[in-house]
Amino acid sequence: MSRTEPAGTPLGDAFHVYDTTLRDGAQREGISYSVADKLAVARHLDGLGVGFVEGGWPGAMPKDTEFFARAAAGELELRHAVLVAFGATRKAGSTAERDPQVRALLDSQAPAVTLVAKSDRRHIERALRTDVAENCAMVADTVRFLTGEGRRVFVDAEHFFDGYRFDPDTALRVLDAAMTTGADVAVLCDTNGGMLPLGLAEVVAEVVARTGFRIGIHCQDDTGCAVANSVSAVQAGATHVQCTANGYGERTGNADLFAVVGNLATKLDMPVLPALTDLTRVSHALAEIANLAPDTHQPYVGSSAFAHKAGLHASAIKVDPELYNHLDPAVVGNVQRVLVTEMAGRASVELKGAELGLALAERPDAVSSVVGTVKEREAQGWSFEAADASLELLMRDALGEESRVPFALESYRVIIERRAAAEATAEATVKLVVNGERLIATREGNGPVNALDAALRAALEPSCPWLAGIELSDYKVRILTPGGSAGTHAVTRVLVETSDKAGEWTTVGVHSNVVEASWLALVDALTYAALRTA
Repeated sequence: MSRTEPAGTPLGDAFHVYDTTLRDGAQREGISYSVADKLAVARHLDGLGVGFVEGGWPGAMPKDTEFFARAAAGELELRHAVLVAFGATRKAGSTAERDPQVRALLDSQAPAVTLVAKSDRRHIERALRTDVAENCAMVADTVRFLTGEGRRVFVDAEHFFDGYRFDPDTALRVLDAAMTTGADVAVLCDTNGGMLPLGLAEVVAEVVARTGFRIGIHCQDDTGCAVANSVSAVQAGATHVQCTANGYGERTGNADLFAVVGNLATKLDMPVLPALTDLTRVSHALAEIANLAPDTHQPYVGSSAFAHKAGLHASAIKVDPELYNHLDPAVVGNVQRVLVTEMAGRASVELKGAELGLALAERPDAVSSVVGTVKEREAQGWSFEAADASLELLMRDALGEESRVPFALESYRVIIERRAAAEATAEATVKLVVNGERLIATREGNGPVNALDAALRAALEPSCPWLAGIELSDYKVRILTPGGSAGTHAVTRVLVETSDKAGEWTTVGVHSNVVEASWLALVDALTYAALRTA
């Protein structure tokens, strides 16, 4: 099922990258992993080279119990990671051997176990309703039992920083109970996420100095400092860092695996993973499994992480990309992007043209035309930074390339019909000229855009068979109120996302009439599709 030693990092067992997406990350509001999802997440993390993958809490969660059973049956072959089961220490007044939750950890067959233990005296006395001595005995007995059964044990000292501030002696007694009975790492948990980097690093360094124990760190993000706190803890002496993919987790989340690893590897020169080039791909794949949109502004792996909008930035990047990038995006599997907006200058347009494979730099007249058109249109409500396909068509037009619009429009008409006690329907009729032939097509749809798209396809497919592989995959509408206009006098901006087997592209249309704005975006989408098939 799994290796017993982490092989994913060149640092070997000297430093642990520990992922808890499948347990702590799954506590994020809106995430509900199936067992198949959990197996897929674990495979992605293993492929990335993460040293430890925490699979969940067997015995407490039926899906987690099934996950470990299926992993043990051979459905999860790990090449790099050690699979970890999470659970609690024995209950007060019992024994570890008889505790059903502890037995469930053994039954999971995971080679490593992480135990959560109270380290704040207030939690020990009020939540567990026991005393410090019994709490320490619960930790020691459980660690001793599990290590005696051949399991590697980590102990998560829950609420450690709050507890250390309130009663440091009790917090350290809990660590001592774990480490002197065989635990490998004492993990200091900022469970409430209330720490700031300098204060947290100070405590970590003090605990390392006072105990000599191997220390780990687990940070929540309630102050927005989980990544900074994790990196600070490592700089202060922690050699085991717990994270979740994309920062998923309860409340505001946990330390983001990709940002923590990115910082440790590229800023502190710590080879914590065998390679970083898969960071972006895995981040997006795990977002897809969680059924969440990737965070476009996520450090290192977001699509906007290396996107440049200001003309000043573009001018410098044209000279040397390193002037406005903190590292080469390719290091983490990402790419640099230049956004062309009303803020763009000539350098932005030239760089974007090069990105799209167009030699605009050789045509200063075309550059001037694009800059002027973009500024003029954006003042009217257009936006090209999310519509590269429309921007490319605009650039090609400035270069004098012959339009590849597969038809000439004579007219279109859309009728919305709403009958009593029935759903509203739309009917669209388009009259086109295709290769000198006048064509008329009428189709119904669940809305005006759907009906227009269907009518266009009906008219064009006989002469454009490639349309069968084109799909309108997303449609977004934004109401703009330029010059203080409001309500029905507003301008509508429509973004249409279209896709084929090779990829996807986005086009934009703007008009005071939502149907006309949609039509403009649809025409660009089909024109770009024709360009792709040429």
